Amino acid sequence: MTTGRDFWSERIRSVQKEAEAEQEAALEQERASQQELAAEKSDAEILAELDLPDPETLKAGDDFSAFMGKAVPERIRRKALRKLWGTNATLANLDGLVDYGEDFTDSANVIEGMQTAYQVGKGMLAHIARQAEEAEIAELLEDEDAFDAAEEDGTEPELVLSSNEAVEPVNSEAAPTELPKRRMRFRVEQPQERVGG
Repeated sequence: MTTGRDFWSERIRSVQKEAEAEQEAALEQERASQQELAAEKSDAEILAELDLPDPETLKAGDDFSAFMGKAVPERIRRKALRKLWGTNATLANLDGLVDYGEDFTDSANVIEGMQTAYQVGKGMLAHIARQAEEAEIAELLEDEDAFDAAEEDGTEPELVLSSNEAVEPVNSEAAPTELPKRRMRFRVEQPQERVGG
């Protein structure tokens, strides 16, 4: 007996769903026909029929909710929303702190071959590493200039050790008496400028 009840319960539900779907289709067809009729009429005629004021005449504090009804055509609704956004200081004046406040999908603004310093998982660290590398290069160049100046004067160049470098004592017995004079030269190439970064 329970199977009979389940069958009729399902049957009643399916008939109700079909009736709701037919009503929704009829409403959709009616909306489409209203939109077609509204497309043929001017905005002034539609506003007069719906007893709505012209959206351009509305000011801050006026009620814009009447333009959100289903009977109002999309073009008039958009015009009313534009006016609302222009009259409301909160909506009209974005402070720049709004995430996704700009449209980044405009392909006309995309620069061909644009690069960024952002690295996934590291952030914007590339420019910091480049600055550290440039500082190290500048320090090496200064040291080389100091060695060149000392060599021209005939004086012994002074070695400056940083505080974390330890000086090991020289074992005089193991060291040869005369070391050949050799000087290491480093040639450092400047990194190329990156486009856009």
